[in-house]
Amino acid sequence: EGKRIKAIKNVTANEQFFVGHFEQYPVMPGVLIIEALAQAAGILAIKTHDGEVRQENALYFFVGIDNARFKRQVIPGDTLVFEVEMLRVSRGIGKFAAKAFVDGELACEADLMCARREI
Repeated sequence: EGKRIKAIKNVTANEQFFVGHFEQYPVMPGVLIIEALAQAAGILAIKTHDGEVRQENALYFFVGIDNARFKRQVIPGDTLVFEVEMLRVSRGIGKFAAKAFVDGELACEADLMCARREI
């Protein structure tokens, strides 16, 4: 409960996704911001031993999203700061509150779910 992770992504003009999104006005696709938040949530889940399986025998997969909101565009030169809080883990399902910021301004927020699968 109350466990957190912070991650950073420096968004450069050389990102491949800017080629087609959009040529004259490059904007980072929102789905990639969500994916980055989900990856941070998965890392937090793996590093936070929930007592059900050993960490090295499992991965967490992104399985759900609710309440996703995009508050500002992310453009080349921005630094995204991802902050994810683990709200709870029950029966292998982790629930997370996730936010992405640029210069302290909220760019995106969502409630995420990740499911643990033994490998």
